[in-house]
Amino acid sequence: EASGKNAFVVAFDAQTGALNPVQTVSTLPAGDTTRNSTAHITVHPTGKWVYGSNRGHDSIARFTVDPTTGWLRFAEAAPSGGKTPRNFSLDPTGRWLLAAHQDSNNVVVHAVDQATGALKPAGSTLTLGKPVCVVFY
Repeated sequence: EASGKNAFVVAFDAQTGALNPVQTVSTLPAGDTTRNSTAHITVHPTGKWVYGSNRGHDSIARFTVDPTTGWLRFAEAAPSGGKTPRNFSLDPTGRWLLAAHQDSNNVVVHAVDQATGALKPAGSTLTLGKPVCVVFY
């Protein structure tokens, strides 16, 4: 779950269904005071990285996941390639991330580095009116 400038890691109690917060981490670089809200979170198919969209900062936050604790460590806030990234999706292979920008009317393709999870613009952009969701079938 994410809210404002923070992502929250929660522990799930399978017997009671309770969610218990265990960690809060910023979705922005240290010291960044950009007015921001978050919109979408997804986990890479390998489970090594978690990504979240920053609306205001216009970036995709990337976190590394500790394989033992499940806790997150902020790694970067990569430019998303447009204004107000509302939703994004990783393709089923985890090689590509497509970010939909509601206020710049585009979907931008990013390559996902398979060793680090870092994002790099792939050079492909689709222009269309107010995209709000990207889904792979």
